[in-house]
Amino acid sequence: MSILVWIITTCIVGGTLSVVCAALFAFNNRTQNYLGGMVSYAIGALLGAVFLNILPEAINLTPNVAILSGTVLFGILLFFILEKLVLWRHCHHEHCEAHLTIHAEHGYDHGRSGMMIIIGDTFHNFVDGIIIAAAFLTDVHLGVVTALAIIAHEIPQEVGDFAILLHSGYSKLRAFQLNLISSFASVAGGILGYFTLQTMQSWIPSLLALAAASMIYVAVADLIPGLHKRVQLRDTLQQVVLIVSGVGTVWLMSVLMVE
Repeated sequence: MSILVWIITTCIVGGTLSVVCAALFAFNNRTQNYLGGMVSYAIGALLGAVFLNILPEAINLTPNVAILSGTVLFGILLFFILEKLVLWRHCHHEHCEAHLTIHAEHGYDHGRSGMMIIIGDTFHNFVDGIIIAAAFLTDVHLGVVTALAIIAHEIPQEVGDFAILLHSGYSKLRAFQLNLISSFASVAGGILGYFTLQTMQSWIPSLLALAAASMIYVAVADLIPGLHKRVQLRDTLQQVVLIVSGVGTVWLMSVLMVE
């Protein structure tokens, strides 16, 4: 397949898969019990993709490692600011700030919170598409691994989005439709990234550094704190095993793609 076909296919399949899986978690009380495990696995996949694939590739491509490291640092600060401004809101568990605000209102908010989430998620997916394009333009196996990590963390995020939409007054069908439409913003981002980055190859290391920063931020600042709410030894061991499994999956994918 051509690189463009890889990008479009990955964005479509990845976006659809993450929304469908998230819907199964959000709409079924039984499957919600496994969400904590999904979050742990996503942490491993994100960190594995960053430290085993994305950063090594970015270092190989950049003429200045110090500037690349500074870009990662800048990216972490940037995503912190964006989250503070509610432009990029990740919600992975029932008792997050977004849910507490909605429950405190004792009723629907006529779609305001839901629409805010969809706008933020659309922007998020658009950026994910650009990141996937940058990864595929570097190397096909890096693109696949990056897409895998993005899908892994999209599922728990989309579960939170579904919950907010439902509490904001949307039906299950409408919530699913909005999330699915929002996910296709990654396709637009991927296509734009493909045609833009081909003529600006020097941007790719910086974009990979920003991709690494976004994944580090999501894993460390957004997902890991939620795991600390389960302090039992059994829960901790389960979390560690699933995190290692996420890292192992990325490593295995890298090995298979290289072969």
